Amino acid sequence: YGFKVGELVVTKQADYGIVVCGTGIGISIAANKVKGIRAALCTNSYMARMSREHNNANVLALGARVIGPGLALDIVETFLTTDFGGERHKRRVDQIADFELSC
Repeated sequence: YGFKVGELVVTKQADYGIVVCGTGIGISIAANKVKGIRAALCTNSYMARMSREHNNANVLALGARVIGPGLALDIVETFLTTDFGGERHKRRVDQIADFELSC
């Protein structure tokens, strides 16, 4: 379902996506195969904040066997309420997007 969530985000049917598997690794790899998706595997709230602020992540990946439900809720809340940092990081995000389109 990582592909489906990615497609919903890139077609603007959803602002963000949240995907979960045992470790979060496989589902993040799958979601990142969808052009335009920047899925970030986050195991704490700091990573969630940085994924949004610095990388404009649009899909959050979580590992159900790695983190507990309370921490997962904190990570999701942080991810959904953190804005992209903008100009300071836009150039790098654009470089990644340009490379992706060239493949």
